[in-house]
Parts: sequence; C-alpha cells; structure tokens
Amino acid sequence: MILPKQRDPRFITTRRGGLLQDADHHLLALWAANCAEHVLPLFTELRPEDERPRQAIEMARAWTRGTVTMMQARTAAGHTNAAARDLRGAARFAAYAAAQAAAVAHVAAHELGAAAYAIKAAKAAAPGHEELAGRQECQWQHAQLLPQIRALVLDDQKLRNSICWFVFDCD
Repeated sequence: MILPKQRDPRFITTRRGGLLQDADHHLLALWAANCAEHVLPLFTELRPEDERPRQAIEMARAWTRGTVTMMQARTAAGHTNAAARDLRGAARFAAYAAAQAAAVAHVAAHELGAAAYAIKAAKAAAPGHEELAGRQECQWQHAQLLPQIRALVLDDQKLRNSICWFVFDCD
C-alpha cells in the first residue's frame, strides 16, 4: 500500500480541484521514470526479452511530452505489473517501480511508489548490504529532484514513509 487513504490535494491536479499544476505533475512523472530506470537493469538481467518495464518508463516520459494519453500510460503500468507477478526479489521490485512510474500519469501520488520500489529493488540486489544499498539509492533519488518539486517530494516521503516500508530513511 503506497497510496494514502486520504488524498493529498497537492497531488491532485487543479482541473480536479487540487493544487497540482500540470508542469509539476510532469516533473513528478519524469522523476519517477528516472527512479525506475535506475534499477531497470535488475529486471532486464533476468528477463532481457521482456520490454514491458522499459516501455512503461517510456510511456511515462511520452505522457509528459503529450505524445500518449493518460490511459495509454496507465495501461502500460498494468502490463508491467503483469511482468512482475511471477518474479521475486530485485527483478520484481524493479518492474513494479516501472509500473508505478507509468501510473503517475493517472495519479500523481504514484511518484513515491516508483521511488519506494526502486529502493526495495536496490536493497534486494545487495544481500548482506541492504541498508547501505537502500540508503545510497534513496540519496541518488534525492539528487535527481529538481528544485520545483524537491520540497513537495521530500515532504511526501516524510508523510508516507510508514506506508512505504520506511525506505525513505536515508539522510
């Protein structure tokens, strides 16, 4: 469970009565795509022929450019979740990160799902060094945040850390 029971208006677009501007929604999607792409090799090492996670990441980016619809990105998320189902460990979490990145087009709050699953993937790929790997991945993600969304994402991480497996304890 990565989404809060009560939706945060900062992650609801102004068209839907929230506070999120389209430009920031796009930046959240791009950041989520970067987080997912960073751990994508953990999936492709195991399933090099399966393009669904890579396609989901590209769909997230394409949505920000306006070249695909929200529904197309959301559909890619569903296909990528299917790619993860029979896997375990790092590969599964990396696929889930890609699915979450594509889902940001539909619900902006999925941005933390992409980041959290990427951290879980990094931890799962480093037996015996999970905490260090998770902290390094989280710090890498923080370094990728653009100033326009940095405060929003960091505050969201504090608020939702407990429902995201406490993976955002990295400072």
